[in-house]
This record gives sequence, structure tokens and C-alpha cells, in this order.
Amino acid sequence: MEDKQTGSDATYTADDIKILKGLSAVRKRPAMYIGSTGPDGLHHLVYEAVDNSVDESLAGHCSNIDVILHHDNSCTVVDDGRGIPTGAHPGDTEGRTAAEVVLTELHAGGKFESSAYKISGGLHGVGISVVNALSEWLEVEIKQNGQVFQMRFEQGKPTGPLTVVGKTKSRGTKVTFKPDPEIFTESVDFSYDVLSQRLRELAFLNRGLKITILDERSDKNHEFYYEGGIVSFVEHLNKNKTSLHPKPVYISGEKDGIFAEVALQYNDSYSETIFTFANNINTREGGTHLIGFKSALTRTANSYASNSGILKAAKDSVSGDDIREGLTAVISVKLPNPQFEGQTKMKLGNSEAKGIVESIVNDALSTYFEENPSIAKKIIEKAVQAARAREAARKARELTRRKGALEDTGLPGKLADCSEKDPALSEIFIVEGDSAGGSAKQGRDRRAQAILPLRGKILNVEKARFDKMLASEEIRILITALGTSIGAGDFDINKIRYHKVVLMTDADVDGAHIRTLLLTFFYRQMPEVIEKGYLYIAQPPLFKVKKGRTEKYIQNEQEMQGMLLELASEDLALFLKGQEVKGKALVSFLKKLASYERLIEWFERRRKETRVLRFLLKEGTNKAVLKDKSLLKELLKRMKAEVPDIAIGELYPDEEHGGFGVLITRQNYKVALEEKLLLSPEYRELEALHGTIRDLGNVPFSVTTKEGKRDIGSTTELYQHVFEAARKGLNIQRYKGLGEMNPQQLWETTMDPEKRTLLQVSIEDSVNADEIFTILMGDQVEPRKDFIVKHALEARNIDI
Repeated sequence: MEDKQTGSDATYTADDIKILKGLSAVRKRPAMYIGSTGPDGLHHLVYEAVDNSVDESLAGHCSNIDVILHHDNSCTVVDDGRGIPTGAHPGDTEGRTAAEVVLTELHAGGKFESSAYKISGGLHGVGISVVNALSEWLEVEIKQNGQVFQMRFEQGKPTGPLTVVGKTKSRGTKVTFKPDPEIFTESVDFSYDVLSQRLRELAFLNRGLKITILDERSDKNHEFYYEGGIVSFVEHLNKNKTSLHPKPVYISGEKDGIFAEVALQYNDSYSETIFTFANNINTREGGTHLIGFKSALTRTANSYASNSGILKAAKDSVSGDDIREGLTAVISVKLPNPQFEGQTKMKLGNSEAKGIVESIVNDALSTYFEENPSIAKKIIEKAVQAARAREAARKARELTRRKGALEDTGLPGKLADCSEKDPALSEIFIVEGDSAGGSAKQGRDRRAQAILPLRGKILNVEKARFDKMLASEEIRILITALGTSIGAGDFDINKIRYHKVVLMTDADVDGAHIRTLLLTFFYRQMPEVIEKGYLYIAQPPLFKVKKGRTEKYIQNEQEMQGMLLELASEDLALFLKGQEVKGKALVSFLKKLASYERLIEWFERRRKETRVLRFLLKEGTNKAVLKDKSLLKELLKRMKAEVPDIAIGELYPDEEHGGFGVLITRQNYKVALEEKLLLSPEYRELEALHGTIRDLGNVPFSVTTKEGKRDIGSTTELYQHVFEAARKGLNIQRYKGLGEMNPQQLWETTMDPEKRTLLQVSIEDSVNADEIFTILMGDQVEPRKDFIVKHALEARNIDI
């Protein structure tokens, strides 16, 4: 990897940090700064922290960024940049360090001083201070000039000064923060897929920058590193498609301080995939750079087609839509003063961007076509075929429209419509087959719920052109029922007849296939239905639990565990510190015990010696022990006496934290006992749970059930005993799906708005979604085979 450090390193100091105003308003009106306090705003916190590191990369000082999602829903972002300046801030009357100013003052960052950062992508430039303000706590560690600095904040306020804690030979910034649930009331769960989409984009857009993401909750991880930049991006998007030319076309140019680059490649599919970016920000709604690209592409292709005589055989001219069929392109512009339309930065407004993109694409593509006539001919011929198919589809659409087949006037006979006419209050269930459709029709609420049974498996639109798709009766019935029409110029999301479109299929292989075919149809032909949040998947219960004459449907494993804990508390009592614990107090204790045991299992999966961890928790081991050699040796002596089959290594200096560390092993298990472990969010959560359990009493635990009294010697044994006791007398059946239900059961479990669970379909990672639809539903067999082999072990509920 090239060394990006440059001579300007010394110019980034405390003097470069400019203060504009304080943080007081952020917690009162967070949506003004991050767009919302829902999932989008939550993920913006991570983007802000990452954008700071990317800005360091743009300035030539950072090569690696790591993002870690922790078990307690906190997040760490680490880079190897210059580190936030730690010197006293010259413009601060309170004598604070520049690092504290950056983290506690709004608009106080190097990106407001053009000498420090020429181009920056931070959201509205609000910076890391907003992350601090909206976090329950935030900890920063800065490695700079051979020293390690640390500082902690709670709800945006420092708990102490920036302090030197150790020595180091490396450099960079590490920020760990936990979003404040008082602000993010909807959820504080980060989505691995949402973050992966953004981090992948950043790695593609910043050639040679390595970004990794690790989700410690699920063990998912990914490394994004693309030496080819946006050319690699296009290759990645096309890797499971058949390309019309071997290498993507790369175009770049700079004018008046604006740098633009474009990569494009054609494939044999029938859809276009274009991603546009401005200063690393995904402009999903396009903007001036996209307009410039489209007009240049259409003009250049038509000009070449006319001059070369290819178009003479075609009756109609070739439109921009025809030329973009099968196109994959990425457009990236970097400009000093971007103007984004709307708070969300979804559309670029700078008029000058249109001119430069149009100019460079015009010139470079004309030259490329002249130098590669065989490739140019393939592209134009594909566009001509698209024009003919468009004309055939137009005629087919007009024919079906004359018959009323795509209009509201002739709703399909299969559709059992609802009486409600307001789309916002109406929902349609798309079910497989007439038998399930019959149960659904009988069980539904006729006022607001429509049922559309589809026969068999619908056409795979991934492999079919538009005219062939319209020839499919089942797809025509679906389009008619929805009322939106279809195709460019005709589709109108405002005409949709239902704001909840629910896919309701069986839980077997055929049901999953039909659901995938329907998802492919909506993703490729009606993406607005997904974007508006109208598409849902019905979630039938996973378990049916019977106790005596009582039956209960359970939605998922988590709900099942909650029910078992409730049942256990009815027949079981614990004696803790001489007091009997039962009822709600017992349920609360058992939930904490379950969380504790799940965390212990989490450490065990990572090959950590959990007996050592339990010993450290019992001893109340803290940072002070690791800073005192004699105290640490005493601790290790007691540990060896209690866990005799462990091997304890030599003490080593932990210079970055100003203490000592030691490696403890047993067979394939190990624990590196150092400050990093004790400060990790997972260990701290385990420590808090252990403290709660310990406060209620020490082992052995005394348990009373109907069968009598017994002593239990460990938390693990207690955990297992509780669930065994709860399962007695229960008949637990794993549920197969809709086919086993009568109309009343179908209503109660899957259709009743008061009780049901619906899964809303959303595209969080559009690059990954496009790739998966291409792999699973496209023509190439080899990528599909590789995908199945790779994910075989993750399969659950296989229908054999």
C-alpha cells in the first residue's frame, strides 16, 4: 500500500480547528443535525465518525479504517491518521485542548479551514461533536507524537480532562460511543448491512483505502479494499453478469477545482444500474452530475450510430433509456462547495458539475467508440434491440389497455377486493394457490383486506424483457390489482390501491421460491413500492405451544424464551440471601441471568477461557491491578490455584495504557489479560450483569419447585435447570406454515393487525441486493452454485 503521508502533516495542529458555535441545541433538536432520530439518524452517527477518518485519507494521511459493532450496541471507529490535535486551542478562552473543542463544539473542525482539508464529505459539516452530544457516553483515544491520550464524555459533557495514559509508536484516533436511548427511542441497534453498504461505497470511492467492519454480535465481518477505485466498483457490480466488453471504460477530468470520474461497462441484462456520488456521499436522487452524464451518453451514442450507419436499419431513433439498457456506471464528483438539495443530501444542485461531466464523457466516449468500433457496434445494436422491444411493449400495453386489462375498470376476477377505497387504510395479501387463497378470503377483514391468489410460480423477470413480462397473465393480474400500471412513463405510485402489499407464502421451498420471484418483480419493475415502504412479508408464527387444552402461537426464539421464563416463575422460587424471590422479581432476575449466560457463550465462541473470565469477575479485577506488578502477580497466583490447568505467560509491558498484560491459555482457549479486555464493551456489560447477580446472593442457589428443594452450584446450572423445569408438560411444535391453518387460525396468527407480525421490505444495501438478485435469479449457474456452497451451513428449516 502506498504511503500517503505528506509534508503537510505538520500544518494540521490546534490552530486549524475553527469554532463556530456551541452544542447546546443538538440534544434538544437532534433531527436538525442528523435528519431524524430513527434508524437513518442512528447510522449517521457512524457515518460522521467514519467521514472524519475518510477526510484524513482525502488529505493523504490515513490508509486504514476499522469499524466495530459491539455487543452492547456501542460502536468503535479506529483510523491510522494524524490523530485529533491534542494541543491547547489558541482561540478558546477556557484553555481547553483542541480535541475537547472538536468533541464539544458544533462546527469546530479542520474542514472549516480550507488549508487543512480541501474537500470534505461530513454530513452538513456538523462533525464528531454531534455524535458526542447524542451518545450516552463517548470515549476517545488519540495516538500522537509518541503518546496515548484518553478522554471520556457522558451526554456530550467531559467527565475529566484529556490525559496521557501511555506511550506508543503508532498514530491515529479511536472513538467508541454508545447512542443515547433517550434520543434514539425507536432503536439503538446498528444494522450491519446498512453500514456495509456505506463503507463499501467509501472504499470504492477512495482508491487504496482499506475499511473493515466487524459485527461482534453476529461474528459477521468484511474487508473493503479496492485498488482500482470506481473501476473496481463497476467490475464488482457486473461480476455475476455477462459483460459486452472485457474492461470498464474509465473517464476522468478536472476543471475549476472540480474533479469528476466516471466508470461504465455494458452487460447483457435488461436493466440499468447507475450510482452517483458527490464528495463520497451517495446522491440517490441524482442531480446535475447525472444529468450531464445521461445527455453526453445519449448524444455520443446517437452521433456515432448515425455516422457509422448502424441506425439506418432501425425505424425509430434510439432514446436515452434504450442506450442505458444493460449499463452499469458509477459517477463520482469531488468539489469544494457542494450544494445539496434537501437535508438528506440526496441530490446535487451545482450547475457547474453538469458541464464538466458532460464535457469529459462526450470527449472520452467519442474517442473510445472510434478506437473500439466492435464494442461500439455491440452497444448500439443492444440499444436498437431495446428500442424495438420498447415499441413492442408499447403496442402490447396499448392493446391490453384497450381491453381494460391494466386499468381499474376491469379488476381481475380472482381478486377478492376490500370495501375500503382509501389506499392508506387498505391492504392486499398476495397468496399462492387457490386453497390458501380460500382460507385467506374466509378469514380476512373484508372491509380493509383484499386477497389475490396467484396460480403457480410467476415469471422470473430477471431473465425476461419487458414485452415478454407483459405477456404473462399472472403478472398482468398483479399489475391490474395494484392499479399503478407499469413501465417508464406509465407507472404511477400515487395510483396504488393499497399501502400495504403483503406477500403471504408457505414456509416450504416452493413458498420461498414464489416469494423470491415476487420480490424480484418488485425490486426490478416497481422499486418505488419498496422505497415507499409499502411491501411487506407476512410472518406466520414459528412455534405452536400446547399446555393442557391451551394453545399459544409463538413468533420467534426470543418470544419463546420470554414465555419459558414466565412459566418457570409460576412453579419455581429462589432463595437468595435468605429471602424468597418469586413472581415478577424472579422473572427480572432470570432475564439478567439469561443475558449473562448468553454473553459467556459469546466469549466462548471466540475461544476465550470463560473460567478465567468468571474468576476475574468474581475478583472484581480493574485497571489499577494491571498497573501494579505485585498486585497482578498476586491475582495470577490465586487464579492458578482456582483454575489449575491454565498456562500463564510472562508479563509484558502495555505501554499504550501504562501498565502490564499477560497471556493466559488452556488448550485452544486463551485470554489476553490487559486493559483493552477490561475496557471492552462486552466485558463491561458482563461485569454489570455479574454485579447484579452477585448482589442478590452467592452460590449455591437454593431452588424450590413442586418436586421439592435443591441446591444449585453455578449460574450455568441454574440457567439450564430453569429452562428444563419450564418445558415440562409443554408440547412444543415447530410450525410449518399457512397450509396447516384454518381460516380462524390464519386470521389470529397472520392477518389480525392487533396480533400479527409483518416484515417490512427495505433495501438497506442496494449494491448487495442487486448482486444477490443477479446471482439467484440470473442466467449464470456458477455464481449461484458458489453462493449455495458458501451459505449452506446457515440454512435453517430445510424442507426435505
